Amino acid sequence: MTIDGDDGTPDAVSRARWRRWAGQTLAEATGRRHRVDPVAPRTGGPAGNARLTAWTGLALLVLFLAEIGTLLDLDDYVSWHIAIGTLLVPPALLKTVTTGWRVLRYYTHRPAYRQAGPPPLPLRVLGPLVVVSTLALLGTGLALVAAGPEATSLLTLHKIATAAWVITTGLHTLGRILPALRIAGIGRETTPLPGRTARVVILLLTLAVAGLTATLVLTVSHPWAAGQHLTPHQATYGR
Repeated sequence: MTIDGDDGTPDAVSRARWRRWAGQTLAEATGRRHRVDPVAPRTGGPAGNARLTAWTGLALLVLFLAEIGTLLDLDDYVSWHIAIGTLLVPPALLKTVTTGWRVLRYYTHRPAYRQAGPPPLPLRVLGPLVVVSTLALLGTGLALVAAGPEATSLLTLHKIATAAWVITTGLHTLGRILPALRIAGIGRETTPLPGRTARVVILLLTLAVAGLTATLVLTVSHPWAAGQHLTPHQATYGR
């Protein structure tokens, strides 16, 4: 048996599969190919799930860009870094739930989700890595706030999680940003889907919880805000 004109050897078949997967991923990332999500009554089904995931993903992107901006002058903006990092946690959990729900429904053979199909294999492999690195980044960040500036081992873990997150999420963003903009309806009209009110309420509640959580976390982050994360030389003479 041959694939795409190859000679049928295991290596040739493997190369042909990887070329096909790479082509599918590039086509989806650039908007030349996309899944057709069926619409179900009441909740919107796969289409409703995709729209909520897209809204949440775009909100996360804005917050992550703001968080990265604080790194340009972390000594002066450490409180902002902590606040935005905390704001990220509830939307990140929501996106994990929405994508996890889709995966669960697909692999439990729900007809509408099977009809929509999975993303290309490279994006399926990348997805769990994005989830793990994001949760590791946010989890170590919150642990650092609680433990204080003296927790150097946690700081090291946070830096490692940050590096892993930058790589995995950067690749994920390149592959998903255009589809997310299309699904969310940015710059174009979208077809109204059942369950819109529920999706809006879920997203607003998530953001409200994020704001409340950030406020509470800031109340226990005084050692960081007071500059105790700086070395004596930095605290006296600045950077």
